[in-house]
Amino acid sequence: MSNTVIIIPSRLQAKRLPDKPLKLIKNKELILHVYDLAVKSKVGEVLVVTPDQIIAELIKNNGGKSFITKKEHHSGTDRIFEGFQDFFSSKSKVIINLQGDMPNLDPNSIVELNDYLNRGLCDIGTLASSIKNKDELLNKNIVKVVTKNRIEKSIYSEAIDFERDISSSKSQFIYHHVGIYAFTKEALMRYVKLKRTKLELERNLEQMRAMENKMKIHVGYVFSNPLSVDTNQDLSQVKKVMEDDTKS
Repeated sequence: MSNTVIIIPSRLQAKRLPDKPLKLIKNKELILHVYDLAVKSKVGEVLVVTPDQIIAELIKNNGGKSFITKKEHHSGTDRIFEGFQDFFSSKSKVIINLQGDMPNLDPNSIVELNDYLNRGLCDIGTLASSIKNKDELLNKNIVKVVTKNRIEKSIYSEAIDFERDISSSKSQFIYHHVGIYAFTKEALMRYVKLKRTKLELERNLEQMRAMENKMKIHVGYVFSNPLSVDTNQDLSQVKKVMEDDTKS
């Protein structure tokens, strides 16, 4: 049995794009695309955690596993911890928090992140891709990660900052953050006991809670450009990319 579980937080009440998990891409709901790619990675059992009955039923009706959480959580990571404790009885050693809005993530990226975290070199592992142009760099809907060293050659490096507005940064190692986190069980249990921090609240970035409490986050590189769906514009872009992939 695998020591890893993948938990996908999902809810209907996204501020920028309400009902986001139910948006259709190629006649399939966004959350089902994410669930299917998680299963395809074969790194461990997959669970969707949600406060919304309609999402839970959608997953179950398509052969998946879901867990109804309480409605109020400060972050997706706090939500996955509830599901982890109740559904898995805290047995697994690695917990992957896969954001429920990345329908074109390569499943191999999950495999590689899981393999890295099992080496025991950090508390939390995550991924990043290249920033394609200045517009992307300045887009505040896109989270950027700054690393100590270059990661393009599949070398992991420690994260030194996460920010939406990185225009004033002088670092040369700035990447497009990919919304997936792999925690050791110990790191996840520590994280959810910490109080929300100043930068977490100011930037609306839950990873800052870990950063401000000196938890070590390592960042790996993915050569593809998985897209997060936060706005209608993002949704249109993802639809185009995924439809073009089908044609090619």
